Amino acid sequence: MLPAILRHLEALVSFDTRNPPRAIRTGGIFDYLRAQLPDFRIDVRDHGAGAVSLLAVRGAPTRLFNVHLDTVPDSPAWTADPLKLRVSGERAIGLGACDIKGAAACLIAAAQLTQGDVAFLFSTDEEANDARCIDAFLKSDHGFNEVIVAEPTQCEAVLAHRGIASVLMKFKGEAGHASGANAMQASALHQAIRWGADALALVEAESHQRFGGLTGLRFNIGRVEGGIKANMIAPSAELRFGFRPLPSQDIESLHARFRGFAPEGTGYEPTFRGPPLPAGDIAAAEDRRLAARDLADALDMPIGNAVDFWTEASLFSAAGLTALVYGPGDIAQAHTADEWVSLQQLSLAATTYQRLMEARS
Repeated sequence: MLPAILRHLEALVSFDTRNPPRAIRTGGIFDYLRAQLPDFRIDVRDHGAGAVSLLAVRGAPTRLFNVHLDTVPDSPAWTADPLKLRVSGERAIGLGACDIKGAAACLIAAAQLTQGDVAFLFSTDEEANDARCIDAFLKSDHGFNEVIVAEPTQCEAVLAHRGIASVLMKFKGEAGHASGANAMQASALHQAIRWGADALALVEAESHQRFGGLTGLRFNIGRVEGGIKANMIAPSAELRFGFRPLPSQDIESLHARFRGFAPEGTGYEPTFRGPPLPAGDIAAAEDRRLAARDLADALDMPIGNAVDFWTEASLFSAAGLTALVYGPGDIAQAHTADEWVSLQQLSLAATTYQRLMEARS
């Protein structure tokens, strides 16, 4: 199937689905998908702000394959046009080739060689943590009870991963001349920096925590803005940060601890929350983990370790579907300049997808 996979991947990469800016409409890449799946019932929905989903169903399946088609923006470090697929040696290079248009190409190629019952949900809002597509789908009367979510897992079934939370903080200071004795306390930027030091200390203190093969709490301050110039006290500052807890760490408790480091009156706005996989309290999560393991075993899929990155599989899990993550490629190549996926991984994933589709016929 490799020639067909690469043909589809070349087409998919050529469509600009960078997120941001997520300037995506119901044509373009979705017109291509429609043309490649003529024997499927197609339902395309625009959820606003460039979030578009396409549900393609053939027959009456109860298992769903989910793939996001949006990509991160490219960086100046790319050595060639990121929207033009290049094949060099054993690598297919292009924006989204690894994360995760490669899986979409594999699914299309496999579907064109089979006639069994199968369903695909393509979406375009995963990279911005704005799960409009998945949220709308899960609120519908969809009828599915299993989902395989495509992400780069080196063709292993992943049953567990971290949760994710993003926060916008707004610090309030008092404008004034920086020569004043109150500059140390009055500056909103100083408050943000002190908060950051306390937050980093908390993360260090959590380094002993374990879940499966995962360790510690992942944390990142992604952006700090504020102030005017060096001799003026900053009257305001904004800070954006994110953290990724283990499945055994409670997101709300961590929010309370991070919020507690900030001065009274500081704005603290969670902007996104994604549960871990499996989702739910300890008992429910364990039941869902065992169900996902049973599914992987039944499908004869090799089971991989828990991973540090977050996926939308947890949203399906929280809604009661048995969910696992599987796809070609290595997360180490995702979001990088000259992003690539190996041809061997594409072939292996497509072969697996074809086998699963034939088993449903």
